[in-house]
Amino acid sequence: MFLLHILWSVAYSHQRKMLQKISQSRSLFNGDKLTPSRYFAGAPTNLFSFPLSVNKKSSSLRIKRIQQLQSTLEDRINPPLVCGRVSPRLRVPDHIPKPQYLESSKVPMISSELQIPDSNGIVKMKKACKLAARVLDYAGTLVRPFVTTDEIDKAVHQMIIESGAYPSPLGYGGFPKSVCTSVNECMFHGIPDSRPLQNGDIINIDVAVYLDGYHGDTSKTFICGDVNESLKQLVKVTEECLEKGISVCKDGASFKQIGKIISEHAAKYGYNMERFIGHGVGTVLHSEPLIYLHSNYDYELEYMIEGQTFTLEPILTIGTTEFVMWPDKWTIVTADGGPAAQFEHTILITTTSAEILTIS
Repeated sequence: MFLLHILWSVAYSHQRKMLQKISQSRSLFNGDKLTPSRYFAGAPTNLFSFPLSVNKKSSSLRIKRIQQLQSTLEDRINPPLVCGRVSPRLRVPDHIPKPQYLESSKVPMISSELQIPDSNGIVKMKKACKLAARVLDYAGTLVRPFVTTDEIDKAVHQMIIESGAYPSPLGYGGFPKSVCTSVNECMFHGIPDSRPLQNGDIINIDVAVYLDGYHGDTSKTFICGDVNESLKQLVKVTEECLEKGISVCKDGASFKQIGKIISEHAAKYGYNMERFIGHGVGTVLHSEPLIYLHSNYDYELEYMIEGQTFTLEPILTIGTTEFVMWPDKWTIVTADGGPAAQFEHTILITTTSAEILTIS
C-alpha cells in the first residue's frame, strides 16, 4: 500500500543515489509523466530499455503482448479512466485507537525497525490480518456494474469501524479515503469516487486495517461482469506471481529469490513486471526491509528471519511500465492506458516456509 510514497521516502535516505527524475509531459491523463530509464530502490524500470529476459521466446511473448495491448485499446468498450467526484472524508469514532501518522499530513518516513512481533504481537497481528482479509472478501462481493468505488469505500469503512479497527489508508499522508480502488489502467493508489464500475472492468481493492496496535495489509484484483480473456489471464498470472514469491520465503532465504521467481513467471507469459517493492508491516504500516519484487542485480538484500512479517505485492502490466500521476498526487495510471493487475498478502516467516496471514 502507498508504494510510490514509500519509494520517495527511501530516495531521500539514500544520498549517494540519484533521485528519480520527474518530467512534465502532455498526456491523456493531464498528470505528471514519470519517464526515467531507471527508478531508485525498487521503483519501476522502463522495460522496453531493460527487458525482463534476453530469451528469444520471452521477447516474442512481449511483442505478442504489445500487439495484444494495441488490439485491446482499439477494441475497448469502456472509455479511458477519468476522475469522478470525491466525497468528503468519512468519520471514525473517537473510541477507536488511531495510528500515530495521523498527527501529521506528511507521508511518514519508512521505519528502519524490522517487524518481528513477539508471541503476543503475533496473535494481534493475525487478528488484524484476518480482519483485513474478511473486509477484502466483502469488498469483492460489491464489485459489479453500476456500483461506484465510493460506495465500496463507504461499505469497507463501515465494516472496519464496526470491528473496532481503523482503516489504515485514511489520513495517511493526507489520503482522503479508507481503501484504495484501482480500476483498469490505474496501477495503484486509486481514490474511490463517483465513477460507476462498468461491465468489463478490472479493479484492484487494497485494504489495510489498524487493530489493537497492528496493521494488516492485503489486496486483490477483481473482475467486473464480462471481462475479456486477455484481462482474465493478466489477473490470473499476477496472482500466480504472488503465490510463487511466497513459495520461496522461509527463515534464512535470500530476498533476491522473491524477485527472481516473480520476474521469471511474468516473463514466461510476456508480461511486464512493474518495479515496486514489498515492505515490512506490523506496529507500523511501512518498515524495512524493502523487498524487490523483480530480478535485481545491484543491491544486496538481507536474509529472511523467522518471525518477520512483511508484504509481497507484485504489479503486472500488458503494455508499458511507464506511468502517469494524476493531479491528485495519488492516482497512478499506465502511460499507454494499458491494464494493470496487482495482488498482495501479509506473510509471517517460519522455519520452513511462510504463513499467509491475510486469509479469512
